[in-house]
Amino acid sequence: MAKILVYGGKTGWIGQKLSSLLADPSSHGYPPNSRVIIGDARLENRESLLAEITSHSPTHVLNAAGVTGRPNVDWCESNKESTIRTNVVGTLNLADICSASNIHCTVFATGCIFEYDAAHQLGSGVGFTESDVANFDDSFYSKTKGMVEQLLSCYQNCLVLRVRMPISDDLSGRNFITKILKYDRIVNIPNSMTVLTELLPASLVMSSSNLSGIYNFCNPGVISHNEMLDLYVKYIDPAYTYTNFTLEEQSKILAAGRSNNELDCSKLMDAVGEKCGINNIKDACEKVFQRMRVNLEADGTYPDKLFKRGGVA
Repeated sequence: MAKILVYGGKTGWIGQKLSSLLADPSSHGYPPNSRVIIGDARLENRESLLAEITSHSPTHVLNAAGVTGRPNVDWCESNKESTIRTNVVGTLNLADICSASNIHCTVFATGCIFEYDAAHQLGSGVGFTESDVANFDDSFYSKTKGMVEQLLSCYQNCLVLRVRMPISDDLSGRNFITKILKYDRIVNIPNSMTVLTELLPASLVMSSSNLSGIYNFCNPGVISHNEMLDLYVKYIDPAYTYTNFTLEEQSKILAAGRSNNELDCSKLMDAVGEKCGINNIKDACEKVFQRMRVNLEADGTYPDKLFKRGGVA
């Protein structure tokens, strides 16, 4: 029997999704009769964290807790100490405690630590691999995440998943689709992205298999902001419109820079791609909007309560 301890499972967007998926742990490769526990301790409080882990004696820990900022990562620029406590101190506390007790630890990290460069040019199809070191620190959030990833790589018990621009089948405020729907203007840059409906079950298979190391945790390929919103128009709201602007224009309204990159997902696909049915990002997003239409009809949002774009953010 496995004991799976989830951090971020009470209030976190991804953590709550993981908790729901774990209603049947055995369907994701964990032994029959495995138990799921939602963690209470604050990761930055090492004493209470250690006490909780000692009390439950988990075999696997999932860390989906962290600070991304509300409404966006600009928040981290003016709340640096809070960002450090959770994203740096807390994450390392958990990894270190798990390592000392030989507990497998999965960390839902970020791939927003890279930007296109001379060796990984926009449109080239050459993505950053797991061995590449972060080259983007124009936001404090990304800077802390890049630093922590290098330290996490020293822990042999850790599985580090680089999530990017996560996408869900609804209009949750944390969904990348919902975020760009709110903007009056968007940049149009192809990026690697993570479709949670496909990737979160894969993360549990990876955890139950005790995989470790860094993985680019995205659907293969890239998709642009315009392509994403065109799918929204196609499947959800034909009346929706959007306007583009340049990176230079975008930088004038943001406190922090934004990461744009392509991640090479070969390692992930070799490990679980076929087993878990991970699709190319463009095919995956078609399926997202097909499911979203059904979900919005079911909850009464479609067609009369659809989101209407507000101010620039």
